[in-house]
Amino acid sequence: MNRFDALSADKLRADLNRSIIGNEIIVLNETTSTNDSVLERATSTTPEGLVVFAERQTAGRGQRNNLWESATGKGLWFSILLRPKIDIADSPRLAEWAARTIATTISKEFALPASVKLPNDVIVAGKKVAGVLIEMRAQSNAPHIAIAGIGVNVNQHAEDFPEEVRVRAISLAMALDRQIDRHEFAVALLENLDRTYADVFAR
Repeated sequence: MNRFDALSADKLRADLNRSIIGNEIIVLNETTSTNDSVLERATSTTPEGLVVFAERQTAGRGQRNNLWESATGKGLWFSILLRPKIDIADSPRLAEWAARTIATTISKEFALPASVKLPNDVIVAGKKVAGVLIEMRAQSNAPHIAIAGIGVNVNQHAEDFPEEVRVRAISLAMALDRQIDRHEFAVALLENLDRTYADVFAR
């Protein structure tokens, strides 16, 4: 990753039309996982819609505690603080919402067929291009929170994935045979997440 390709919180905020998601954006060079980073910042007064990106995760997590490979500057690794009006037991609805929104955004932005493999994977050309991890937490004297962790493989080459992952992982760049503007895709994805979240969970 060169400095011209690095994500900018200021530029993302400036280019977003948002009502909830993206009201506050933080971009970290490195963190253990973006879900952890959001949880560290979450208090009863933290506004809904905080988004934390990381250019690299040292301990990114997937479903069932699987390690999520996060090649530096090659993907979009981010988590969103939410206060959905649903029971904690309904958290799978959040995973399905996020995965379907990612798939729809990929299909619309790149004319690339993308589908959802429930509960939380997005598939392109038969391989995983993105995943979602939802963690919900009860809060004392406050509505419970949800952290939606999202990882999208954007500009990786095959050699950026561990050998055991290559047979089942793909990036948008690999599928399209060209580099992707991460900033433009991040803006499109955040706007779609914001719009669909407001429709389904924020009322």
